Amino acid sequence: MPCAPTDPLLFFAMPRPILATIHTAALAHNLARARAAAPDARVWAVVKANAYGHGIERAFEGLRGADGFALLDLAEAKRLRALDWRGPILLLEGCFEARDLELCSRLGLWHAIHCNEQIDMLAAHKTQLPHRVFLKMNSGMNRLGFAPERYRAAWTRLNALPQVEEISLMTHFSDADGPKGIDAQLKAFDAVTHDLPGERTLSNSAGLLRHGDVLAARSDWVRPGIVMYGSAPDFPEHSAAYWGLQPTMSLTSRIIGVQHLVAGDTVGYGSTFIAEGPLRIGVVACGYADGYPRHCTTGTPVLVGGVRCRMVGRVSMDMITVDLTPVPEAGMGSEVTLWGNASNGPVLPSTRWPRRQARWAMS
Repeated sequence: MPCAPTDPLLFFAMPRPILATIHTAALAHNLARARAAAPDARVWAVVKANAYGHGIERAFEGLRGADGFALLDLAEAKRLRALDWRGPILLLEGCFEARDLELCSRLGLWHAIHCNEQIDMLAAHKTQLPHRVFLKMNSGMNRLGFAPERYRAAWTRLNALPQVEEISLMTHFSDADGPKGIDAQLKAFDAVTHDLPGERTLSNSAGLLRHGDVLAARSDWVRPGIVMYGSAPDFPEHSAAYWGLQPTMSLTSRIIGVQHLVAGDTVGYGSTFIAEGPLRIGVVACGYADGYPRHCTTGTPVLVGGVRCRMVGRVSMDMITVDLTPVPEAGMGSEVTLWGNASNGPVLPSTRWPRRQARWAMS
């Protein structure tokens, strides 16, 4: 659903007639949708990668109703504190070097512990303020975390440190968005942690929406990421509309040129598109330098004046080309929506692209 005209909007202009619009009311809506999926849990708003490209300062107003913010970057944590956020901030990958711990103390950051080296750094850290840490288990994702058979030993080491105030327990699901599900990882986590004290955080976006009934009693904190920004975590099985999510960014531009083709004419680099007959092509001021995925191909949908059209040919650095057949009245200056809300109401979710493209745009 498009945002109502009264919704707060934030704009940031790019060179030429291209505009990214952040829908702060949609961010707040998606946060509420995440909270409704786990009503008894507290919610981390995941704002890593500069709030998924939306900009932390731009997204903050829509997400300030969260119980905490989770991210990776110490500089981004500083920006949140500069916005006068005094609640919890969690470093999802923990500290990368020993000196990061001093900033954690100064800014009051909570941080993940996923390896022995991080425990060593904490043991050597001199601080007057003990740390809140989140001990991560590798329950099957095989990225970060302690293997189940080593998890309790890591917990025992942390629990003995005067530098540690409280230990929370954490894991991450690799297949919550598909048929494999969470059962095997959840069993591995429960088998090791069933008698350990501490709050639990398990649910990513797909876990929250697809397995909330199973995880509800086990989750003190949930960690919605992509759903906060209006994308379905299990597309194409389900759409954003299916989960009741709203797009939080609209990228719009305008047609800056029109070409008239005849059969056999080609478009763009590599001549990858060949016209089969007479065709009007609109040239749009947007390309990969503006953040539009370079690997989009002929057939990728765009809206011209709110009407669905197709991109043709390759994406250039600062232009794409669009087949104007469905909207013959379009021409110089016509609005083009690359994703999000057209000004006259229609919506083009980023997940209308092939899966790889949608993930790229919102990550």
